[in-house]
Amino acid sequence: MSTIPSAPTSMEQPWVLPSRGRVGMFSLIAAELAIFSIFVVAYLFYIGKSLTGPLPKDVLELPIFASVCLLSSSLTIHAAVSALRKGKVGAFSMWWFATMVLGLIFLGETAREWYHLIFEKGLTISTNLFGTTYYSLVGLHAFHVTVGLICISIAMILTLRGKVKQEHGERAEVFSLYWHFVDGVWIVVFTVVYVIGR
Repeated sequence: MSTIPSAPTSMEQPWVLPSRGRVGMFSLIAAELAIFSIFVVAYLFYIGKSLTGPLPKDVLELPIFASVCLLSSSLTIHAAVSALRKGKVGAFSMWWFATMVLGLIFLGETAREWYHLIFEKGLTISTNLFGTTYYSLVGLHAFHVTVGLICISIAMILTLRGKVKQEHGERAEVFSLYWHFVDGVWIVVFTVVYVIGR
């Protein structure tokens, strides 16, 4: 007795290529992750190997306020992207601006910390191994925050000029991946420099 195969219950969906923006951003993040990994490993390798002071425990203070600001900016940029996806450009601009302010506060706190370390504690990039690895790693992260803030500022200007619409939600979300990456890297940098390194 022959059996008749049953018809498929659902049609197979054709495979859709991911957007070029997402592929490009994930590729950039992968490359940046490799660079940060090298700097983190170098910092860990040289912990405690400075022949002269000052040492991390002598000069570093936990940047709690700066960290809270930066990590909070992941929430605000997510809220901004969600608002733009729904066509709420006004809410988008508010949350986008909040992200920019939080990022600027973080950079300001980093600058204040560096001023304190350089002019009050005498720690420069050439003082010892700790100074070299500290400014290299934290400076690399600060550079990425600066690049992100430049992009956020450009988008903010375009928004104020009425150039940003709901259809730009995908682009805003692609950029937000970079910002989330920068925030995630800070968790690693904070742990390595201010917790393990002390």
